[in-house]
Amino acid sequence: MSTSMKSLMILFLAAMATARPLSRREVPQEHSHQKFIATVAASLAANNPDNIGDPVFGLLGNKAAAQGAGSIKDLDCLQQAIADQAFTNAKAAGDVNGMTAALVYRTLERNTGSVGLASVKCTSVKAKNPEIAALQQHQDPASSGAAATNKQIALELAKQIASIGGDPSTAIQSGTFAPGQIGDTTGKGKTCDDQNDPTGCIFTQNLLVPDVTQDEINAAVGSAGGSAAAAPSASAAVAASSSAGIAAAPTATAASSSNQASTGTCSSSTGASDSATGANAATNNNASTSTTPSTSSLDLGSCKNASPFIKFGAGFDGRKENSFEPADKATFNHGSALNIGVVANFICDRLNDPCKASQTTLDTCKSAASAASKLSGQAAADAFNKALS
Repeated sequence: MSTSMKSLMILFLAAMATARPLSRREVPQEHSHQKFIATVAASLAANNPDNIGDPVFGLLGNKAAAQGAGSIKDLDCLQQAIADQAFTNAKAAGDVNGMTAALVYRTLERNTGSVGLASVKCTSVKAKNPEIAALQQHQDPASSGAAATNKQIALELAKQIASIGGDPSTAIQSGTFAPGQIGDTTGKGKTCDDQNDPTGCIFTQNLLVPDVTQDEINAAVGSAGGSAAAAPSASAAVAASSSAGIAAAPTATAASSSNQASTGTCSSSTGASDSATGANAATNNNASTSTTPSTSSLDLGSCKNASPFIKFGAGFDGRKENSFEPADKATFNHGSALNIGVVANFICDRLNDPCKASQTTLDTCKSAASAASKLSGQAAADAFNKALS
């Protein structure tokens, strides 16, 4: 071999040895949901104490994942660790989209060595954030029981997204591909992978197979005391994912027109007064002291003794930061949310059904929800409450 050829060979081997770890893949699908990975990467960059590499490492098989695991020892828990830290960072910044992306990322399918092989669950470490701890990754759609497992994962994801004030329909976008053929020696199944696609090829190539329907999300979120209002249909959610951004929290106008499935009967409640003070990094920097009204002069239908108002303060549902929740949780059974629109729209939905409030009241509630969504903190709650008093 000539000297020049030897030199070229040495350069080639050196390049191979220093090639970016992300170029080595087991089953090529890790960039399929790229928009969520990119958002998680941005959140993780704010504080990365374990020195984890790109979030895509958490979706690789363990051999490849080890190259970007930082100080994480259990590689089966790398995906959870990334999601947990990204969620923590996004929560500190009051970034609902960032928190939503972290939740979705936690449920994405991990690569495995062959079609039909399920990935190992993380059991050695519990996530710090209960929203992340409640989730697990999708499994290979060709693996045993995958359809039922993945459906439950998507429904739980929808409930967790709703709990932070995000759009629960985003859970549809966590789905994976159609089942591959068992025995496929390439290990690819029916996947795609394009790290140059900022949205994710599973969306742009229309390869996503939804695990759940919008009606199933509505029912699951409703049973958990949340609202899936403003959520598009499954097909619409997939189509909307062609844009690079994640689905944002629902708007008041869209939410008020949804067909929210709700159960339970109205109960008499005077509504406890509540004063909320303090700074809120997520929604307000200068929260003022205010008293929540107890009764409304509007026609509330069969819920005439209810209190259709919203409280703002710290400590709701164990939260450390300030958030919003219904003043009358007996009638408006909804958890706290960082986004007032989530709670306001739920109250409007309940006034429509089962309360059967007058049209004037429903129109007032819709307008109040829309106006409050443009404000923050106590000012948002006061605006909504004043309109419905």
